[in-house]
Amino acid sequence: MAIPKTKTVYLCSNCGADSPKWVGKCPACGEWNTYVEERLAKEPAKHVIQGFAGGGKAHPVLLRDITSEEESRIDLHDAELNRVLGGGLVKGSLVLIGGEPGIGKSTLVLQTILGLKNLKTLYVSGEESGRQLKLRAERLAHEDTDCFILCETLLEQIFVHAQHVQPDLIIIDSIQTIYSEAVESSPGSVSQVRECSAAILKYAKESGVPVLLIGHINKEGSIAGPKVLEHIVDTVLQFEGDRHYMYRILRSIKNRFGSTAELGIYEMRQDGLREVSNPSELLLTQNHEGLSGVAVAAAMEGIRPFLIETQALTGSAVYGTPQRSATGFDLRRMNMLLAVLEKRAGFKLAQKDVFLNIAGGLKVNDPAIDLAVISAVLSSNLDIGIGQGTCLAGEVGLSGEIRPVNRIEQRILEAEKLGFSHILIPCNNLKGFDTAKCTIHILQVKKVEEAFRHLFG
Repeated sequence: MAIPKTKTVYLCSNCGADSPKWVGKCPACGEWNTYVEERLAKEPAKHVIQGFAGGGKAHPVLLRDITSEEESRIDLHDAELNRVLGGGLVKGSLVLIGGEPGIGKSTLVLQTILGLKNLKTLYVSGEESGRQLKLRAERLAHEDTDCFILCETLLEQIFVHAQHVQPDLIIIDSIQTIYSEAVESSPGSVSQVRECSAAILKYAKESGVPVLLIGHINKEGSIAGPKVLEHIVDTVLQFEGDRHYMYRILRSIKNRFGSTAELGIYEMRQDGLREVSNPSELLLTQNHEGLSGVAVAAAMEGIRPFLIETQALTGSAVYGTPQRSATGFDLRRMNMLLAVLEKRAGFKLAQKDVFLNIAGGLKVNDPAIDLAVISAVLSSNLDIGIGQGTCLAGEVGLSGEIRPVNRIEQRILEAEKLGFSHILIPCNNLKGFDTAKCTIHILQVKKVEEAFRHLFG
């Protein structure tokens, strides 16, 4: 048997484009230093995946003849995960869960499938042994379920076992460890990840069995491997959080069967992950009465409101060059807000160190917490505390105006539910909202100076 000749090509790890030689900037996607060397067989390799290459040939159908029935979903008995997925796991879908090493991806998936009854599951592990998974399952303290463990990295063998077991759900941990004999490159390479993902997608669509892929992320925080991996799958979930804090956030980056505005919050405990149904109560410290530099913001993550503490600290710059540091908040936006404070409100912060922290280890992108950020900074600078019953929501513009924000009704009701007596919101942001039924006192402000008069007198 003749050994097929091999050739060397360079593939972009971001978009999958190929080139006969190494180039610094990818001509397809414009990214720098993303080309990696791959060895490919010169003659096309024959795929040995049996049983999924057939199927009926597709033919054109008029749009009006296509039935728009609701997708059949599997209830995962996890309210947070069901919400992020759009109401449950769609049959025949391919879901990718990414996150940093040790953040809890495998724990989340294993805990979920162990809680499913009357559902046959195949857990394919390419990183851990069966004994390690057994120890983790015992720590999670779940009952024995119909879950099969397979420690295998060869894709063709995984399909053989899947045909034998006939599972209702497949988990692959992780996609970077899986390889196919049809591709002449090492596991985790651009070619292997692309071909294996495409074969798994074909299996999921033809068999109707949903597949959960667990993937790593690179140092920039994006899913490791080619960008085409995110295009292939139906749903991309990002599991994030600081390992030094107990909270974990599950975000939906892409979802063909639901909204990407949803978010799930978990608390990491010794016996696994616990769903946090009301994150506001956990993210608020109840004993900051009289302390300066603390403001409570009514934030939104997707369509979910919750209240968070914004903490700020200001002090004189020791070495002449002031420091600017932000944890959980965009540093460039904080610098913009400090410039607004100095230009529009007249507070001199050019020679002050400013440190900002979002309590609980969360990363918040909602512009409606701008008002809370500048109020916390000013509270620390003046050393005057903000009343404990006061909550804030509003986006700050460059001219010092407080701009309207979305879903103001949900923010107000969340603050009222947690016992706040006052909330500062942008002016003209209450169109169509009946305030008569609210017991919380709503203060509408137009400029940052007006908000500061209400807060500090």
